[in-house]
Amino acid sequence: MAGKLLDIFKEIQDNRRDLSKLHDLNDILVMAIIAVICGADTWNNIEEYCEAKSDWLSKFLDLKNGIPSHDTFNRVISAIDSNCFERCFIEWVSELIKVTDVKEIVNIDGKTIRGAKGHGKKSPIHMVSAWAHHNNLVLGQVRVNEKSNEITAIPKLLEVLSLKNSIVTIDAMGCQKSIAEKIIEKEADYVLAVKNNQEQLFEHIEDEFRFSKEIETSEDIDLGHGRIETRKCSVVNNFQHIENQSEWAKLKSIIKIESIREYKNSDKPIEKATRYYISSLDVTSKEFQYIIRSHWSIENKLHWSLDVVFMEDQSRKREENAAQNFSVLTKIALNLLKNEKTAKVGVKGKRLKAGWDNQYLEKLIKL
Repeated sequence: MAGKLLDIFKEIQDNRRDLSKLHDLNDILVMAIIAVICGADTWNNIEEYCEAKSDWLSKFLDLKNGIPSHDTFNRVISAIDSNCFERCFIEWVSELIKVTDVKEIVNIDGKTIRGAKGHGKKSPIHMVSAWAHHNNLVLGQVRVNEKSNEITAIPKLLEVLSLKNSIVTIDAMGCQKSIAEKIIEKEADYVLAVKNNQEQLFEHIEDEFRFSKEIETSEDIDLGHGRIETRKCSVVNNFQHIENQSEWAKLKSIIKIESIREYKNSDKPIEKATRYYISSLDVTSKEFQYIIRSHWSIENKLHWSLDVVFMEDQSRKREENAAQNFSVLTKIALNLLKNEKTAKVGVKGKRLKAGWDNQYLEKLIKL
């Protein structure tokens, strides 16, 4: 795996002057990734880890000039062109993807790196990421421009991803005609949440479910965490009230999810919610239940891990491309950790084990 990482990183241009280079760019990146895998969350942590493991690292890296300082790690990695770095990441991930018997479900959602801010201003770093539900992998990321939003970032991410025969799920921010069209162009299908940001479409969907006589439904009951949650999924394919439906690329289904959450042994009131979706798929309500629920895996498996295990929200990296590029390092580490199956512990436990046990680390990165 380290060899593959080295090969991919060779595409990254090193803009440093030759006279000032004491360490190869690829070596710096591989050291940083290994350190992040083993628990390093700051530039100082990376230097300290590499110093402690210099003998082991020297078995496959050129360390004749010693370990780079934390300032060197910061300066060199922050100066890398982020777009190129992200392309390399996406290319590397594409080699890890395993073909499954069912369509891959790709969840797309945004996350703010809250610590990367200064002078009391709102955080300028907001990343949109794609998560492969079945493969358990981060597929890619793009940064949202400071004066823009996810609507402009999502098409950029879709453009660079290989999505053929997959199902793309996005929350209401991504419910745009241009985004639906882009997904179809990529030979994929979409399931997009609809809220009042598409006010006319939202009202037409409400009317469709109010008056349609051709509604297919299914019900799912989930018991756990001290609560009972009942979800009813309703699907309409024969539209009577959706105006200008041809403007939504290959629109075939509208979906309504009605959920009721009751708490056992608690005085909490019953919670009710209704959510709507549009899709290019023509599948059963039971299948839509599964696809829509899978969207939460990007929150539970990616965003939660980044915040709780890698402490991304506490990151104070701000200079140049520091936060964006460190986020790539973190996601490379997360992909490797999540897809190592021999250690029966969580991602946090695997980071500790990798830091303590060189044999396990070698297995993790496939040296």
